[in-house]
Amino acid sequence: MEQSCLVLSFSIDPVPVNLSVEKDNEIRFEQDREFMKLAIDLAKHGEGSVEPNPMVGCVLVRDGKVIGRGFHRVFGGPHAEVDAIMSLASQDHARGSTAYVSLEPCCHQGKTPPCTRALIASGVSRVVIAMKDPFAKVDGGGISELTDHGIDVSVGVMESEATQLLAPYLKRIRTGIPWVIAKWAMTMDGKIATVDRQSKWITGDNSRAEVHRLRNRVDAVIVGMGTVEADDPQLTTRLPEGEAPKRTAVRVVLCHHRVPSIDSKLIQTANQTATLLLVSRAVPTSMLEDLHATAVEIVQLDAENRNEIVIAALQHLGERGFTNVMIEGGGEIFSSFFSVDQIDEAHVFVGPKAFGSAAAPGPISGDGVKEVAQAWQFTVADVRQFDDDVRIIYRRKSDPLR
Repeated sequence: MEQSCLVLSFSIDPVPVNLSVEKDNEIRFEQDREFMKLAIDLAKHGEGSVEPNPMVGCVLVRDGKVIGRGFHRVFGGPHAEVDAIMSLASQDHARGSTAYVSLEPCCHQGKTPPCTRALIASGVSRVVIAMKDPFAKVDGGGISELTDHGIDVSVGVMESEATQLLAPYLKRIRTGIPWVIAKWAMTMDGKIATVDRQSKWITGDNSRAEVHRLRNRVDAVIVGMGTVEADDPQLTTRLPEGEAPKRTAVRVVLCHHRVPSIDSKLIQTANQTATLLLVSRAVPTSMLEDLHATAVEIVQLDAENRNEIVIAALQHLGERGFTNVMIEGGGEIFSSFFSVDQIDEAHVFVGPKAFGSAAAPGPISGDGVKEVAQAWQFTVADVRQFDDDVRIIYRRKSDPLR
């Protein structure tokens, strides 16, 4: 018996793949990153001049070409978006362009009008934002206002890089306390002084000039009484000739059991450079009587032990609007800040000397940690050579916005 076989034939149409669209999206993604990197680089120029505001940069682009650029230059002055629009020969040139901004544009009236209004009025068709601003008066409001006016908004381009740049601002906004930078100079064998406590000088002139540049951009320089008594420092900023001052750091002394002598340089020059004594409950009021007649400011902290003093001091400085503070001094003050997990960044200058001796002090005293797993973890952010010295900048490996 003959059997028949039925053969069925199917034709399946391939799923269309628009390679042109994929390529266009890839090009747009790379262009967005390129122009956002430029905006972030521009923002860095405001460091030390804009705080407590954040550093922000803005680039205006049309047809793949930069037509305007700006950044927030000084506290109270135009913000980055306005600065970029003002860089154009005419505001009409912004119409139809794309604005790349390293932080969400503000939407509230502060010292300057809202940046969202400036962008809307300029006629930009698209705004690319690196990250949302957690400041309560913005916090997504700027994005909403732009989209409500028909502007295409993209958020999150180079967000990680923008977060790193704005880490000090973000920490203060989210926690209420400033970013803490520790600075010390040490020998190649890890000593900050000889066995006889001599430390001048471990590093050279160019390294010390860089320290003054750091002082020039922070809100406060903090020391403990050990440094005041051992070195009688002035803690002023002395910049190389031709470099412009950005801000004058407040000189802050943490006073646990005692206060500076009325004859010390800090007290004697308090009428020239702001000097703040943050005093614990353990300091007798009799020690403060002579100081009340000087220009020094005294604030009593609700704190007694070293750890409490550090936290209370940072909270007080945060309430003053300080964004960046710098610690200088010896092992005790660094140990106190490390103990409460409040060192966010360290600028370590290593000089080409060796002191030797187990009795010569290192940068961090105290009990330290017992196990390697308990160590404070940092990552290298920058390495730079100054003659025969090396400066290493470390940043916290864990989230500094805790």
